[in-house]
Amino acid sequence: MNDFKTIEAVFEAYNHLKVLIIGDVMVDSYISGLVERISPEAPVPVVFVTSKEDRLGGAANVALNIRAMGATPILCTVIGQDFKGEKFLELMKEKNISTEGILRSGKRRTTVKTRVLGNNHQMLRIDEENEDEITNDERELLVNRVKSLIETDGINVIIFEDYDKGIISEQLIDEVVAIANSHKIPIAVDPKKKNFNAYKSVTLFKPNLKELKEGLKIEVDKNNKESLTKAAAFLHDERNIGLVMITLSEAGVFMSKNDFSNVFPAHIRNIVDVSGAGDTVISVAALSLALGLSPTMIGTISNLSGGLVCEKAGVVPIDKKQLLEEAKQMNLKL
Repeated sequence: MNDFKTIEAVFEAYNHLKVLIIGDVMVDSYISGLVERISPEAPVPVVFVTSKEDRLGGAANVALNIRAMGATPILCTVIGQDFKGEKFLELMKEKNISTEGILRSGKRRTTVKTRVLGNNHQMLRIDEENEDEITNDERELLVNRVKSLIETDGINVIIFEDYDKGIISEQLIDEVVAIANSHKIPIAVDPKKKNFNAYKSVTLFKPNLKELKEGLKIEVDKNNKESLTKAAAFLHDERNIGLVMITLSEAGVFMSKNDFSNVFPAHIRNIVDVSGAGDTVISVAALSLALGLSPTMIGTISNLSGGLVCEKAGVVPIDKKQLLEEAKQMNLKL
């Protein structure tokens, strides 16, 4: 357990944590411009390009949030030996995020999601990606890299950030969980559909409501605490999961551990864009988990963080100073 006296002490302690993030990364590419006419070639708008921008996406956005909270992220993944792979590494270096956990493969392409925006509205998205699992050799190399980083870098918590793009498989999960548990390192999981049922013996499991329903093939009422508690109990008992955290969009966050369960209602906000909120929530939850905070503290601070990023347009990392100010106003009991 922790012995923090103030919320300021908690936020200062975040600065000393190292976080290993395993998952699917991507380059989010934006082409923005003005639309003033329809093409004579087809009934589609013509976008006059005014700007282009590449950003870190997927699990790399979790790394950005970890960095924004003052902690040190180490990202472990496989990208392609292609132009966008080079761009991804450039963006990592620009954001001062370690590339020591990045492997490159000539058999994969780097995932790129290109969004075309006209007059500030998204008009088209173009996806370039592989969704096949990495090869056995690539998985073995990645697991060995994870093991090496755990043994040499003093990792405080591990995050699985799964986007169903092939980096994470059931075998990789089993191998990494065994290594982490042998070193007594907590594991936080942000699951997707394909590997939902492969996560066992992890510390924190954070599906959203849709992922929970699809993964367990059950109906869950987000407004019914008993319904949520029953679903969480299955994960506790059948999957040996310590802490279940279910994000409920505008209804807030549900937390369950042993005999504890509670819904943390969403705060009233001017919601602009929900994109990336889940990445922020798992980042703050994992850091709080590493500090040994209570389920109530983890749920409260994580819930705050998710709401704050929804007030801003686009996928943006959390503003630590703003989060601290809101947390202080709540007079949280540590």
